[in-house]
Amino acid sequence: MDTCTTCPDDEWSNQNRDACIPKVITFLSFEEPLGVVLTSISMFFFLITAVILGIFIHYRDTPIVRANNQYLSYILLISLMLCFLCSLIFIGHPQEVNCILRQTTFGITFSITLSSILAKTITVVMAFQATKPGSKLRKWMGSRVSVSIVLCCSLLQTVLCLAWLFIAPPFPYLNMRSFTGTILIECNEGSIVAFYCVLGYLGFLAGISFIVAFLARNLPDSFNEAKYITFSMLVFCSVWITFIPTYLSTRGKYMVAVEIFAILSSSGGILGCIFLPKCYIILLRPERNNRKELIKM
Repeated sequence: MDTCTTCPDDEWSNQNRDACIPKVITFLSFEEPLGVVLTSISMFFFLITAVILGIFIHYRDTPIVRANNQYLSYILLISLMLCFLCSLIFIGHPQEVNCILRQTTFGITFSITLSSILAKTITVVMAFQATKPGSKLRKWMGSRVSVSIVLCCSLLQTVLCLAWLFIAPPFPYLNMRSFTGTILIECNEGSIVAFYCVLGYLGFLAGISFIVAFLARNLPDSFNEAKYITFSMLVFCSVWITFIPTYLSTRGKYMVAVEIFAILSSSGGILGCIFLPKCYIILLRPERNNRKELIKM
């Protein structure tokens, strides 16, 4: 007590209080069990999505693939593959590069996914309205309008992410205060306002897609995808509404794991709700893959 010595920030005292020892450094790594599980799930869903994309390309001339714009289906599947892969950026030692890429890559890839879903939903409504006599919407039917919707909606998110990086980009941060004797290496978001703006824009796209799909779910269009989109957006919104309080109540690698789980579960929900019914008909019920049967649906 006569000669007290203060330990450096990266060290703390031992049990006998007579020496300083290094603090334990922790982050979500690829080697630990949690990192291995999340990586395996991410790669599994990536491969499943790649297989579904291959099936859609192979059966591209069938009515069920061509319904509701096959090119949007390709864009959506590719963006889902990127969503599953972007979860891997969250695992590993936080450094300046992957801290910058984490949220921006996540925000842009998810905006492409949700923009594709919104474009699919609008395509369903336009296709129904174009069948009415004297409708002027027929000239707007086609892949150009749908792709334009995807580009415009995702471009807004890209501009928002670039502004985030220009004003206050994320950076690696050594958190020495959350747990005694432990240094949490994590990514500081830089601007928490920008982070929630990115999430809010994704929520806006999901909400618009859900409302339009819900209103169009009973339209008598050939293989009306609106009901499947409704379910997928319901899953998506449920996951991310649950994510926010859970994310705020955790620290360190478990906070990162919560966001990865939200990315994987919401992407998997979209994949399952929209594409599994189609794959079921393509592979197991090919007799229903014709225009006459699709109209009955």
